[in-house]
Amino acid sequence: MKAMYLSGFSGVSGNMFVGALLDAGLLEKTFRETVSALPVSGYQLKINKVMKHGISATHFDVELDPAEHQPHRHLADIVKIIESTGLSATVKARSIAVFEKLAEAEAKVHGTKVEKIHFHEVGGIDAIIDIVGTVSGLESLGVEKVFAGSLRTGCGFIKCAHGVLPIPAPATTELLTGIPYTHGSIEKELLTPTGAALLAVLCDGFGERPAGFVSEKTAYGAGGWDLDIPNVLRVETGFLQTPENPELLVFETNIDDSSPQIFDYVMERLFKAGALDVWLTPVQMKKNRPAVTLSVLAPAALQENVEEIIFSETTTIGIRRYPVERTAAQRCEKTVNTPQGSVRVKISSINGRACSVTPEYDDCRKLAEATGAPLKEVLALAQAAFKSR
Repeated sequence: MKAMYLSGFSGVSGNMFVGALLDAGLLEKTFRETVSALPVSGYQLKINKVMKHGISATHFDVELDPAEHQPHRHLADIVKIIESTGLSATVKARSIAVFEKLAEAEAKVHGTKVEKIHFHEVGGIDAIIDIVGTVSGLESLGVEKVFAGSLRTGCGFIKCAHGVLPIPAPATTELLTGIPYTHGSIEKELLTPTGAALLAVLCDGFGERPAGFVSEKTAYGAGGWDLDIPNVLRVETGFLQTPENPELLVFETNIDDSSPQIFDYVMERLFKAGALDVWLTPVQMKKNRPAVTLSVLAPAALQENVEEIIFSETTTIGIRRYPVERTAAQRCEKTVNTPQGSVRVKISSINGRACSVTPEYDDCRKLAEATGAPLKEVLALAQAAFKSR
């Protein structure tokens, strides 16, 4: 399962989130196409690399055209904008959920109803692009789970549409309910209302990096401040492993100079080491030599053992590996009684419903040999015995 961990030691804002996703591999072309689907105008997208205390980061900004008037919007106006696009249903729903979260926080702070909230800063084009761009960027990167920690808001005061307010702003404080954070000593608004709403809606957990999270890449989205610390949002993308859903790898190697007799032994060793599946595929290699591809599906934690067996037992000099995901049925075993004797039956089920019932081959073979009955008959009797239970 692909996951992401955010380190907000220097704050979180919408543009920092987008910058971090671009730095993590979100294609600029894909992002621009997403933004162009929004029926809004009067802006330019600025994307460039910057250095923050020696850290290379991607800075993203929405530059507004001062000559074009930008109206203040209500929640219904923003929902209409998002719903009118051709974006996926998931992106639409999650983007609207972020704005609904913002509206609920503002309504509570000002003692009014959600539909009466008149968005100021967070109703502008830049906030709409930041939010929709973040949600669509996560989908484009295939990120299923998001976690965050080390969140700092900054301290002091900020001037906004409602006057001079403390940092974090009241709406930000409301949005951070239930989320651990610290103020820190930097007198700047590091964690914005947009950033807080994105965290509140998109994150699956807060605090330390989750158990089982394996980082594959680190990226940085730059903020606009020059501080005593790097003003960046650090994101780590990787995979989340759980006991029920461990990270899996496929190992592959092409072999054209080994005796085919060895493969039975190699497969046996790999299965004993914990491989979930091992298979051979005939291939044709250079100089028209017939060969086989040895493939192994195993938990990533067994990488060292699997590769040691392949290198020591075959003639290969190189192994490919890549991560995969799978959906596995729940499995159990029952014993049924047939006229020929007892047979174990393997039962696979999805959501509590049996999807496959397979008699144990070795049990059926032994009964066939002992009784003289055809093997196919013993297999059929075992199936029938299970159905009659």
